[in-house]
Amino acid sequence: MKQLAKTILLKDDPKLIAQYHHYHNHIWPEVVASFKQVGVDNIQIWIVGRRLFMLMTTTDAFNPDTDFDKYIHLHPKNKEWEELMATFQEKAPEAKPHEHWAAMDLIFQMNS
Repeated sequence: MKQLAKTILLKDDPKLIAQYHHYHNHIWPEVVASFKQVGVDNIQIWIVGRRLFMLMTTTDAFNPDTDFDKYIHLHPKNKEWEELMATFQEKAPEAKPHEHWAAMDLIFQMNS
């Protein structure tokens, strides 16, 4: 198991942020099933203001550089979902040119 953390901004519009919440409360089952097929066990998305923080728990074999492309092509709804979600999002200033969500680095972990 590994965890990947990413961040992105939502557009500064309360109505769009409410719609983004609505869609994630009614995520399309094809999207969830496809993520599971490529090795994503869980996704959590947290929000503060208009900044999102996503924590993905994946299998050890999951490779974000290649498996996201596999996910997109597993079902036509996946591309549609990602394009729809992009209408609500702004690229985080920290994102690299090839990133949509900016990857975050772990700097502390408390083990019990």
